[in-house]
Amino acid sequence: MSTDVVTYEVRDAIAIVTMNRPQYRNAQNSAMTYALDDAFYRAAADDTVKVIVLAGAGDHFSAGHDIGSPGRDVDTTFDRRAGLWWDHVDKQGVESRYARESEVYLGMCRRWRELPKPTIAMVQGACVAGGLMLAWCCDLIVAADDAFFADPVVRMGIPGVEYFAHPWVMGARFAKEFLFTGERFDADRALALGMVNRVVPRADLVTSTNDLAETIARMPRLGLALTKKAVNQSEDLMGLRAGMDSVFGLHHAAHAHNAEVGADSLAGQTARSMRDSAR
Repeated sequence: MSTDVVTYEVRDAIAIVTMNRPQYRNAQNSAMTYALDDAFYRAAADDTVKVIVLAGAGDHFSAGHDIGSPGRDVDTTFDRRAGLWWDHVDKQGVESRYARESEVYLGMCRRWRELPKPTIAMVQGACVAGGLMLAWCCDLIVAADDAFFADPVVRMGIPGVEYFAHPWVMGARFAKEFLFTGERFDADRALALGMVNRVVPRADLVTSTNDLAETIARMPRLGLALTKKAVNQSEDLMGLRAGMDSVFGLHHAAHAHNAEVGADSLAGQTARSMRDSAR
């Protein structure tokens, strides 16, 4: 197995970008975030690539942000690409946290959503919290029948993950249920709500996703880019971008409250407690 936190390969006109921390259920640390950005930028710049597939190695797509592994987000350098907020590593409190999350969470996902080539998330197993952000910023989602989706961060007192697309990917009433309960939505329910495009048997996930990517790759490159931009602009006109901005502020109000009244900005939750809460 490659030791790279993200692997990259091209098959015909399809780039496959794979998160590669299966021992941690592909929890996202900063190294993975910037490696994903490198891979997406590489695919965008390659004229032979028409479609990009985002995958997760092992049994799970992604269990979310890394809040518990030995390689968790303890930055010593900060390579700003998605915004111009200052380097956070020598700052404290909100000044640090807001700058960091503006870059590596909200900023990066927005950057990837605007990539001018179709992207497909290929999801199996867990797609939880920060994993949702990676799937939702893709254009299409193909889910295995063992996939499940959850955003349990309300247990931290936080109103959803930073890339707050919930009301747009499943509708407002179901977004409230999803967040209020923190419970899992299985693949079939996600399909019924319009959150994913297709559900296929786990054994067929790679083949089915590749077949879809090949079908899309037969379309003209400019036509795909302009169509993607048209739909994204329509979503933004329906309030997606402004809604995310407003909720990002609420998200950080919750972090600050937790840090002021408790032990830390996560209300004392750990990777284990958050994993158990999403069962």
